[in-house]
Amino acid sequence: MADSNVSSVLKLMKDNDCDILDLKFIDVPGTWQHVALPISEVNDALFEKGTGFDGSSVRGFQTIDESDMLLLPHAETAKVDPFMEKTVSIIADIRDPLTNGNYTRDPRYITIKAEQYLKDSGVGDTSYWGPELEFFVFDSVQFFQKENEAYFKVDSDEGIWNSGSETMIDGGPNIGQRPGYKGGYFPASPIDTMHDMRGEMTRIMIDLGIEIEKHHHEVATGGQGEIDLRYDTMLSMADKVMRYKYVVKNVAQSWGKVATFMPKPLFNDNGTGMHTHQSIWKDGKPLFAGKEYAGLSKMALNYIGGIIKHGRALMGLCAPTSNSYKRLVPGFEAPTILALSARNRSAACRVPMYFDNPAAKRVEFRSADPTCNPYLAFPAMLMAGLDGIENGYDPGEALEDDLFELSNEEQAKLKQVPGSIEGALDALEEDHDFLLKGDVFTSDLLEAFISYKRETEVDEVRTRPHPWEYFLTFNS
Repeated sequence: MADSNVSSVLKLMKDNDCDILDLKFIDVPGTWQHVALPISEVNDALFEKGTGFDGSSVRGFQTIDESDMLLLPHAETAKVDPFMEKTVSIIADIRDPLTNGNYTRDPRYITIKAEQYLKDSGVGDTSYWGPELEFFVFDSVQFFQKENEAYFKVDSDEGIWNSGSETMIDGGPNIGQRPGYKGGYFPASPIDTMHDMRGEMTRIMIDLGIEIEKHHHEVATGGQGEIDLRYDTMLSMADKVMRYKYVVKNVAQSWGKVATFMPKPLFNDNGTGMHTHQSIWKDGKPLFAGKEYAGLSKMALNYIGGIIKHGRALMGLCAPTSNSYKRLVPGFEAPTILALSARNRSAACRVPMYFDNPAAKRVEFRSADPTCNPYLAFPAMLMAGLDGIENGYDPGEALEDDLFELSNEEQAKLKQVPGSIEGALDALEEDHDFLLKGDVFTSDLLEAFISYKRETEVDEVRTRPHPWEYFLTFNS
């Protein structure tokens, strides 16, 4: 096996005149890390035993006294890197050098175990995933904080706030063609200035083996966009999500701009989500189609029931940043109510009704965002759904009204996502036994994740004065 792995990777490198192999791996919070090897180091030993790195320097991994770790690349993930010179990029898993076994805190290993758990459960043999990652593309970004000063500023030629400027950011004449707040879905050029850039992103993704269904401007002003991925199996889709983010950020930079997947970079406009479509199949047949509500099967309703029951805990992994909860507020198409509905985009669990085809029957979980680690978020949603199937959880009465229009009193009666990352982490800490089934997630991984988030995000944001607090309290 090692011989064929080496041969295929070396052939790819030589055929494309590449002499660097770049190993990419995921840290616990969800960012790609990488280390590059010259072609002379691409040999059998690399694919059999891996290459070493310092695990104590990676977020969420090892302590300094147990820092030695290994990276084991997977030949089937090798692609010519579209941005680095003469480089092939390859995805690696993390191994423990003492056992040569998989590392319990490697998020990608969680995804592998979740796919196996589904098969072992007998419920199905394949889960399909179709995340919709939104993003902003700005012309510039500034952010800064110290003890006596704090600010951020993002700017965009496409931002409606620049309508009164005499010139564009680049110094050219102000053309006045911009989408308004909540007005970016789907105006054509010249209002949509990002078409060609998204087109370049799309072509590169296709070259990398990612099937794309469409791309378009999103609702917000300031360059919000979306490129829709065709559904795929869980591990393959998690890998594609990381490539997607890599492509979006690097193409934007090549255009002299900056892309971000931050959920709420702009006040008073729609934020960025990652609506995640999911379904279970067995022996090539879809299991979510049936004669129940919205054409779903009883299994699908129980799956949704599991997501709703564990929805608050899921948010710790699916919307895992302080900024996530700036997006999850009423009035900006962000689903905060844990309920089921067909077509209605105001519910956290929506059943798309575009087509009658049984293969298209799926549930869309709308409360996640692209700051999540897909190797943790996808398995967590699957485990919640499978727990719902196992225990026959009912999703409750479907809500057909526009939930955004409900009064505060009516909304208070419904189950909702947490209002902060602190609340989401508390919920995850209290409700995570469903994740531990089959040893898919491990306690040490969840403890490391929760501890990291509390130390680096909850505490750091909670203890800093906010600029708006000066407006509210300075003259009190």
